Amino acid sequence: MMAVNLELKASDPDPTATAARALAFGAREQGVPDGGFVANAAPTAGIATNPAWHQRDTYFAARRGRLKLREQEGGPAELISYRRDDALQAAESSYLRVPVPDPGTLSAALERALGPAVVVVSKRRRLLVWENARIHLDDVDELGTFVEIEIVGPGERAPAQMARLREALGIEDSALVAKGYADLLLDGAQSLLRAADAAMRNAYAPYSSFKVGAAVRAPSGAIYAGANVENVAFPQGACAEAAALGALVTAGETAITAVAVVAEKVEHCPPCGGCRQRLAEFGDPDVPVHLGRPGHEPSTVTLGELLPGAFSRGDLEA
Repeated sequence: MMAVNLELKASDPDPTATAARALAFGAREQGVPDGGFVANAAPTAGIATNPAWHQRDTYFAARRGRLKLREQEGGPAELISYRRDDALQAAESSYLRVPVPDPGTLSAALERALGPAVVVVSKRRRLLVWENARIHLDDVDELGTFVEIEIVGPGERAPAQMARLREALGIEDSALVAKGYADLLLDGAQSLLRAADAAMRNAYAPYSSFKVGAAVRAPSGAIYAGANVENVAFPQGACAEAAALGALVTAGETAITAVAVVAEKVEHCPPCGGCRQRLAEFGDPDVPVHLGRPGHEPSTVTLGELLPGAFSRGDLEA
């Protein structure tokens, strides 16, 4: 069954002080979760001497939202599918958790079906609970330390609960983080370029022999890719950007936050005029468009630079 949290993340230069503030506010140590959630649970035996444990989240490509295989020290593995838009302020996350008795075999099956893992997030996590809230104190490899608040099954009180916790823990606006750990670890341009390159290799271009791939990132973090598809009746062909946007819409998303375009025969392949208008339908003028190849520094422009004065919905209402 799908569950919902209200979530907030912030950088935390002093997790020890944050833990002390949380405990003073009435939070309790929880220890390694067993897949469920116990509000205001009694302290776990031995937790005072070893309150943190290791978690490893392996992310795979997903058509909708994000998909990760979670393995954790002393606890069960889980496959977690979730959707949460990037946002600085508290935002809802919907998720589905499935117990995994054999994570090694499942990981191999996912890689066989979906391709290699996109990124691996390795961290030490300390868990405290207050009412129906989880407080995560995370030390993430290559990123640093963070505090994460999850209000489980948020109701009408959730915004007030979040505000009380922020005040109690001393979380300032300047510390808030919009993206998840996976996105922070990923080089946004390179992950998109890799997806566009993989799509380009499957392009159907028997007439021009000019293969192109495009990839777009949605606010959910999911990446959608497409390749150009030619037709013997030349006007009926479809550009790679159009194919990527079609995949985005088919998955139920209607906005983009970044774009990449890769071509087989040229180093930098800007979108054609029609595709610039197509991209502008779903992205703001400041959306970056990366042109190049994976493994190399791309040429990056914005949608606004590619299509100044784009025809927009506002023009229809004029």
